[in-house]
Amino acid sequence: MSPGGARPELDSRGLPHYPPAFAFSAEPKAPFYGLFRACRRPRKGGPMSRVCELTGKKPMVGHTVSHSNIKTKRRYLPNLVNVTVHSDAMGQSYSARVSAAALRTIDKRGGLDGYLAKAKDEQLSPKMLKVKKEIAKRAEKAA
Repeated sequence: MSPGGARPELDSRGLPHYPPAFAFSAEPKAPFYGLFRACRRPRKGGPMSRVCELTGKKPMVGHTVSHSNIKTKRRYLPNLVNVTVHSDAMGQSYSARVSAAALRTIDKRGGLDGYLAKAKDEQLSPKMLKVKKEIAKRAEKAA
């Protein structure tokens, strides 16, 4: 303390009492969600899922490991491509979000019809499952 300066009052413990730097208000403030939530436009149809419509591949979770062996969580995303695949049996094209590996398999099996014939129903999206059933019906009528 400087000589001749005012001494602060002491409280019951003998410590100096200073006024608070800010006063608490009785009303709680509204939560602040940040500018991101306030400024974002709503998307049409919600966010796109990162799931392949033919193989069912989804993002996986793993670690990025640094040189010092520090592990940081990260996501391994599937390589998805928006494509239009053509069905020879239906004579129609379908747009789908498909992994690059599924595209190679479609080529290997001779097109979408050959791929869907061998594909498991659990892997397919509802849209592609419907296409598979339509192709099966068309094949029954032809036979």
